[in-house]
Amino acid sequence: MTKISKQDVSYVASLAQLSLDEAAQERLVREMGDILAYMDTLNILDTSGVEPMMHALEMTNILREDVPGAPLPREEALKNAPVDNGEHFIVPIILEGEDGS
Repeated sequence: MTKISKQDVSYVASLAQLSLDEAAQERLVREMGDILAYMDTLNILDTSGVEPMMHALEMTNILREDVPGAPLPREEALKNAPVDNGEHFIVPIILEGEDGS
């Protein structure tokens, strides 16, 4: 027995504001039913001794020590800037009233 009906697919499609033709509805009933059947297969497994996890593989961040270094020289920082005045980056005004008016 399938756990999902055509009405379920239509309801979810309407929530997502999707318009599905008859063929798409039939395909989604099959595909969603397959997904739910697979979930039933997974539910058979005994996971009582398994800690909840975010990822199946252990993930660790390998970060360098946060040590201050020499600052980048101004000329070096500005050399790839599209527009500069020799001391600062020049960027377009994006908020009204920021130009002093």
